[in-house]
Amino acid sequence: MNIADVDTPAVLIDLDRVEANLKRTQDYADAHGVRLRPHIKTHKLPRFAKRQIELGAIGITVQKLGEAEVMADAGIADIFLPYNILGASKLARLQALNERVTIRVTADSAETVAGLSEAFAGAEKPLEVLVECDTGMGRCGVQSPQAAVELAKVIAGSPGLSFAGLMTYPAAGKYAEAARWLAEGKRLLEEAGLPAKIISNGGTPDLWHAHEAEVATEHRPGTYIYMDRYQVEKGVATLDDCALTVIATVVSRPTETRAVIDAGSKALTSDTLGLTGFGHVLGYPGAVITSLSEEHGTIDLSASDKKPKIGEKLRIVPNHCCVVSNLFDVVNLTQGEAVVETVPVAARGRVD
Repeated sequence: MNIADVDTPAVLIDLDRVEANLKRTQDYADAHGVRLRPHIKTHKLPRFAKRQIELGAIGITVQKLGEAEVMADAGIADIFLPYNILGASKLARLQALNERVTIRVTADSAETVAGLSEAFAGAEKPLEVLVECDTGMGRCGVQSPQAAVELAKVIAGSPGLSFAGLMTYPAAGKYAEAARWLAEGKRLLEEAGLPAKIISNGGTPDLWHAHEAEVATEHRPGTYIYMDRYQVEKGVATLDDCALTVIATVVSRPTETRAVIDAGSKALTSDTLGLTGFGHVLGYPGAVITSLSEEHGTIDLSASDKKPKIGEKLRIVPNHCCVVSNLFDVVNLTQGEAVVETVPVAARGRVD
């Protein structure tokens, strides 16, 4: 099938760009001695996770137990789940995973650690736990290196658990501050007799600075496999590197300066990430996707010299590709203008 024959809205994944992005990043990592542990929440596809490992990644990162289960079922044996796992049902699923694969989690409170310990006390295989550190993102994480040491002591003293190290997701542009935070945490842990086996750093926005965080033992980029409009804005990639696009059809031209497409918030992410509009319309650089309702996207054509016609299919680079992966049951893998395969998004909806 040709791309022009794809029914819309739909996701297109350019396989050549995927491979180029993966190889470029792995080559960078190899050249700088950086160990990659890619985050699969971007693509949610075992085939791409396996390719990342084939190229040199040491394992993968997932964000939810459901994603971990899908990847474990596909044969991936080294999984990091940087999330606070709470509740009896989730802890039981984590126990089952720990018996099948190497899996590590994070905690940022004594309450989370207590729940993990209660579930794993007496287990033949202890659960490895890292302390999540807030190095400036303002999300989860202990608030100081001193607090990281105190929680590490709690983990190390809890039955069924093994302290494994520190983890952070830095705020974009704050990679240097995060590295200093982690270095202080490492120093204090060594003084306390609890050396960190793993210091896990992450993020695609500052990917090309990963080697500057010499304290880190691994880096967890996610978006790099596809790239998106936000990463282009951050200077990590160009539009020509973006492997994921949403194809949509112009279904209405109510005025000379307005077009409406069949891709709304259920096909394009409503994330703006500080950008103007909800995606970049390829071939129409002046066009701005100004609003999304559920099934409609409204495009302002005031600044566009060209105007698309009703029935025309447009290719859109979304602001944030990771969300788009979770909006579709299938994606279309392409090479050139050909669709070579349509595949289910295996971990779609696995937010449990």
